[in-house]
Amino acid sequence: MRRHEITVIPGDGIGLEVTPAALEVLEAAGRAHGFELQLTEHPWGCDHYVETGRMMPEDALDTVGGSDAIFLGAVGRPDVPDHLSLWGLLIPIRRAFRQYVNLRPIRLWPGIPSPLRDIAPEDVDMVIVRENNEGEYSEIGGRLHQGTDEELAVQESVFTRRGTDRVMQYACELAATRSGRICSATKSNGIIHTMPFWDERFAAVTSKQPHLQTEQVLIDALAAMVVLQPGRFDVIVASNLFGDILSDLAAAVAGSIGIAPSGNLNPEREFPSMFEPVHGSAPDIAGQGVANPIGAIWSGAQMLEHLGEEEAAAAVLDAIEQMLANDGPRTRDLGGTASTADVTAALSGSFAKR
Repeated sequence: MRRHEITVIPGDGIGLEVTPAALEVLEAAGRAHGFELQLTEHPWGCDHYVETGRMMPEDALDTVGGSDAIFLGAVGRPDVPDHLSLWGLLIPIRRAFRQYVNLRPIRLWPGIPSPLRDIAPEDVDMVIVRENNEGEYSEIGGRLHQGTDEELAVQESVFTRRGTDRVMQYACELAATRSGRICSATKSNGIIHTMPFWDERFAAVTSKQPHLQTEQVLIDALAAMVVLQPGRFDVIVASNLFGDILSDLAAAVAGSIGIAPSGNLNPEREFPSMFEPVHGSAPDIAGQGVANPIGAIWSGAQMLEHLGEEEAAAAVLDAIEQMLANDGPRTRDLGGTASTADVTAALSGSFAKR
């Protein structure tokens, strides 16, 4: 039987609920498709920070570096500042393991109403490829004269040719497997150095891909178009900040951020990639058993695909689609009353019938 070594970090809040739910479904898929997930769980996150002063141990990266993949639940707690939780766990993993692609598929599932009127599932099916290691999320900058009238803060963006080209190349290769359409998110009319550079690199990379249909759209106009004309877009490549914001907006267009997945990919597979839902730790509903596990389960399907278990990944997505299309259980963010356990049981149980 095929085996995959998976590091599991449930994290905080509803991560502690949706992670075991997702793993139950993934393990059911494994039994049906002839593979096993060997899970090693670590209790890292904000609770660990409160107890130890660190989001994860000093040797954490060495500990998980030999895994085939990392499966993360959520990170965040109201009494721990977000910049401490993010820079103490997520960003070190993303950067140390060169997970430079943040892949966020967006689709409107049958049976889920979009907040947009007259929108059908075939109108929303896009992938946002977000640069994940540099751009606007750099550590370069600082603050001076804090607490005085002269206080100032400086935050530098860092765009390298290598970093920009590699994420654009990945997006182009992905677009070639889909419709052949790719859009670049830019803001070169207002950001005078980094965004013209981004545009130049997009032109250079896509010039070697004459089979693709390319366009570049200013991010403010692009945000409006994703709402007004979601069917126009297939693959969108964006910088770290623009991709972060745009993908959450697109997830809302698709009905709920509770179903949105993501993969932090090292495409060369030199290091483990990490998979996580994007809904956050949601402390307002944590512990109530009502969190939507679909985002975590879909992220798990992305992980299976990355591990080479394409048939199982497709089966997980088919199970989600059949459940939603046939009025199966849904949590309250989707207008239902089902619990996390109800949704999990419906999806894992579907593999017993195969």
